[in-house]
Amino acid sequence: MSPAAASMGSAERSTESEQTVYDTAAAVETGQEMQEPASQTGVGRQANTEGLQLGYSVVPSEKRFLVLHAFLKRKQSSKKVMVLFSSRSSVKFHAQLLNFLQIECADIHEKQEQRDRTATFFAFCTAEKGILLCTNVAARGLDLPHVDYIVQYDPPADEPEDYIHHVGRTAPGDKGKATVLLFLLPQELEFLISLRAANIHLTEHQFNNKNVPNLQAHFEKIIGENYFLHQSAQQAYRSYILAYNSHAMKDIFKVHSLSLKDVAASFCFRNPPKVDIGLEGRAMKKVGYNRGLDSRERRKRRRINAANP
Repeated sequence: MSPAAASMGSAERSTESEQTVYDTAAAVETGQEMQEPASQTGVGRQANTEGLQLGYSVVPSEKRFLVLHAFLKRKQSSKKVMVLFSSRSSVKFHAQLLNFLQIECADIHEKQEQRDRTATFFAFCTAEKGILLCTNVAARGLDLPHVDYIVQYDPPADEPEDYIHHVGRTAPGDKGKATVLLFLLPQELEFLISLRAANIHLTEHQFNNKNVPNLQAHFEKIIGENYFLHQSAQQAYRSYILAYNSHAMKDIFKVHSLSLKDVAASFCFRNPPKVDIGLEGRAMKKVGYNRGLDSRERRKRRRINAANP
């Protein structure tokens, strides 16, 4: 169990809410939350938006983490927030970085030990406030009472109806309302058309630049000087691009439309890191692993290592 999860305070819940927690925790323990129940699949299932306030925000790639950081910093003292990512590497990196920045959060993903997942889940369910980072896959089937905000940070992995259905199960609590905020890049706005076709309508929430401090240089310095965060950021950057490339709705989520420099900025890199993506195409030419690192890069890597983080 992570220190952030252990620090979450418990609160009194109704018998019904407690039963929801226990039932879902049993699914967490057995890994059943990773699979969609048969009764909920198939043609004709309607998206469940009851109790959800649906919104979206258009955020450029290079500002994604700045906006998320500012949002979580404002909400951490009084609200319960769940943030959904496309890969476990991204969950792990953002949990490490946010905790390093003194924004306490816990994380759940499908490769964790069952004991750790269960403990983190219970702690979040019984907390009055807190932040939980989770993969899209691990969020399936989780009934989390009393969630105030659900932030879909990375593109949802599902078709529109499935996306809302999964998110709807995440916030059924007895307080009645949860705000779902979908982050979209400017070139991803066509996803709204697919949502409207499924009779799902979202309200735009425009972020105010005045409320988003420009801490990019500070974050880049942290990643550049901390070996472990640097390695974690590289893995998360790679996983984000691979997940984007594997999205089923390729007519909307087009990997070759991404600006790699802007994507790198969202992982607190000044320039795209030299990692082996394994993708082809004009937009990916500069992403592959480069064995010919110049002497300056080699000296830098010798200075920042596991023995000198």
